[in-house]
Amino acid sequence: MFKSALSFLCKPWLRRLLGGLVLLVIVACAGAAFYINHALRSSLPVYSGQITLPKLTGAVSVVRDTYGVPHIFANSRANALRALGYVHASERFFQMEMQRRAGQGRLSEAVGSDMLGVDKFIRTLGLYGLAQSSFLAMKPETKALFIAYTEGVNGWLAANRNNLSLEFKLLNITPEAWQPTDSVVWGKLMALQLSKNMEFEKLRATLAAKSPAIHWQALFPNYFANDTPVTISPKQLRNDKTELKNTIDYAMQQLGSVTALDHGASNEWVVGGAYTASGKPILANDPHLGLEAPILWYLVRMTTPWGELRGATVPGLPIVLLGQNSSIAWGFTTAGSDVQDVFVETVDKNDSTSYLTPNGKEKFITRTERIIVKNGLDVELKVRATRHGPVLSDIDEELAYLVGPGKVAALGFTGLGDKDTTAEALLRINQASNWDEFLAALQLYQSPVQNIVYADRAGNIGYMSPGLIPVRKSGDGTSPVDGASGGADWIGMIPFSQLPQVYNPAAGYLFNANNAVASPGLFYKLGVDWEESYRARRIQQLFNTIRNYNLDTAAAMQADHVSLVARDLLPRLLAVKSNDARSVEAEALLSKWDGTMDRNRPEPLIFDAWLYQLNQILFTEGLGNPLKAKGPLKASLLAGILGDPSSEFCSKKYQGDGVSSCNAVIMKALDRALTDLTSRRGHDMARWRWGDEHRAILTHKVFSHVPILKDWSDLSVPSSGDFYTLDRGGSFDMKEPHLFARTHGGGFRGIYDLADPKQSRFMITTGESGHILSPHYGDLVPLWNDVKSITLTGTREELLKRGGQELWLLPPGASPSH
Repeated sequence: MFKSALSFLCKPWLRRLLGGLVLLVIVACAGAAFYINHALRSSLPVYSGQITLPKLTGAVSVVRDTYGVPHIFANSRANALRALGYVHASERFFQMEMQRRAGQGRLSEAVGSDMLGVDKFIRTLGLYGLAQSSFLAMKPETKALFIAYTEGVNGWLAANRNNLSLEFKLLNITPEAWQPTDSVVWGKLMALQLSKNMEFEKLRATLAAKSPAIHWQALFPNYFANDTPVTISPKQLRNDKTELKNTIDYAMQQLGSVTALDHGASNEWVVGGAYTASGKPILANDPHLGLEAPILWYLVRMTTPWGELRGATVPGLPIVLLGQNSSIAWGFTTAGSDVQDVFVETVDKNDSTSYLTPNGKEKFITRTERIIVKNGLDVELKVRATRHGPVLSDIDEELAYLVGPGKVAALGFTGLGDKDTTAEALLRINQASNWDEFLAALQLYQSPVQNIVYADRAGNIGYMSPGLIPVRKSGDGTSPVDGASGGADWIGMIPFSQLPQVYNPAAGYLFNANNAVASPGLFYKLGVDWEESYRARRIQQLFNTIRNYNLDTAAAMQADHVSLVARDLLPRLLAVKSNDARSVEAEALLSKWDGTMDRNRPEPLIFDAWLYQLNQILFTEGLGNPLKAKGPLKASLLAGILGDPSSEFCSKKYQGDGVSSCNAVIMKALDRALTDLTSRRGHDMARWRWGDEHRAILTHKVFSHVPILKDWSDLSVPSSGDFYTLDRGGSFDMKEPHLFARTHGGGFRGIYDLADPKQSRFMITTGESGHILSPHYGDLVPLWNDVKSITLTGTREELLKRGGQELWLLPPGASPSH
């Protein structure tokens, strides 16, 4: 049979046919490659020459430095923002398009039914309508700046509709003109995704309903124990100087994959001049959000007659969100304040269109939304709202189950204001020159509640946590409450004057790492679900030893890879001795390790794998709930459980002869971890490397799903650090086969020198451009991964001498003035 088949294949006519087919395939592939290459190259931005930009009132020079960072030299703020809109669009318009579609609830229209849950959630909240009303409520001068930015975006779009990036062609979408509301709605998305109280309320309700026999309150430990640092009370320095897809949780994960705003966490600190080598303050900030390529952030420097503004922008916004102007610098972290409540409303038994209130029944506010689904049928969504907020149980199976029949769950959320002045506040921060102007700007700030540190060139430092935080009639806001009685209704917001604030503290420094903002006992309750305090404790440790603090000191802190989790937990874990040869080898390695999460070492991999398996045994399997809202590894919970010999969380089924239950769990977890790692990395433990598993995932939203382009666009790299180190790197959603991937971390780092702003340091994860053939698509990755930085400085002439490229943006009929 083989010979006859070979004889058949050797026939001349068949050889010619096969040859022709191969040729056709080659031609087709070559044609596809030519088309892709042409599409990629035709959309690359212009970096030099002259371009007419309508609406400009004066020529603007845009000099891109050797890293592609634009330095904008303009004669007015409005013209600088027109130029910013132009360069944002030229480098990142697809990112801007997806962000605004997310805020509009129109992702399904572009990518299909996978994003239907997101669209239903956003439409139910009505974010885009709220953003429209917020824009209309802006002061005229603020509106004018948003409009100027919009004019710059649309100037680029009008000239480049035939040269849009390949993503638009692959998805077959045609962008509409940019609107100011498209910029404002990003703030609404940020407020939604950085406010997590609803997740914790659902978790508490789920645990109370499904695990009544377990003292589940122990899963929410006291975050003020163990000398936890508190932001507004800095210490004096010691030196002389399983999920359902039809849920909001799933929709939030999907939304986070589009916006990169999932699970905000960050570091910030400011050191006063009494402790710095220069005698002036130094401020450092690195926000921890989702990692991707391109990264969320975009560096820029703008120079006008009113001074300089440099730092991190988000394409789509006319604001330097994190940065420094000629007089002040500022940094943000998420506060974790309690700004959301789930109200369980009772539907009237005789009238399903109404619900009960303290004053009798009231009609649901209703509207109908139509969602267009690519390659599918349109979806009609009926939205209901109560006096407390939109009804979420209509789109969330889990919430509907928790509240039960005859009830609905409505969301009260301070981020759903229809006259939100947060965008105006941020613009005013950009223009502030002192503490009083800074505070005046923050009085307009509404959501999300943030911790903001401040420094100025006069030598002052400060901290403020602005934003709307509700005052409740009763209750602590930690669990869903009855809406019909009105007993837990909001009766107002905490007055601005009584929000946490510090100015020139005696300690000489301030910091926050999403730890507790203020100790219990304040008149107003801020919240309870602070992040675990390991990063805050590490900052405190480093501050206790500083002398002559300088920019290098700040950089070393941002690059710190020491895990206090490892140092805290290892003594307890290693106290349990094993007779298994493989476990003995692992324990020997860990016993000599200092807790540094170095990508070139095996110990970090063994340790985090051990923690992961402890989580699986104690929570996913033992409790029947992975406690996702509490984070991926829950080290503080492990410390409490494993430190209690009588802990009921250590299941009896793991108890061995003469071994305590928790000790058995520890050994079981180590055995599982080593079995898994051996299957993935081989038997030679000494050759395992943390970086082989802990890769910073820098993949493109669209191209990561396209053959060939997937490899071209992937910037992922082996990385140091972990979820608890200052140079943060981990994942809130650990999934096979990349359990230990770094999907979350410091996508931007800033270190601001108030003695000499020209020396301030900046870094973003990937590069300035979103075009994969651009030299600036991934040129910053090696520097970012090694926690290095660049400066944003130089006159126009100096930048050109250093190899910068200049693009003149001109009003119609004008010429550049050199």
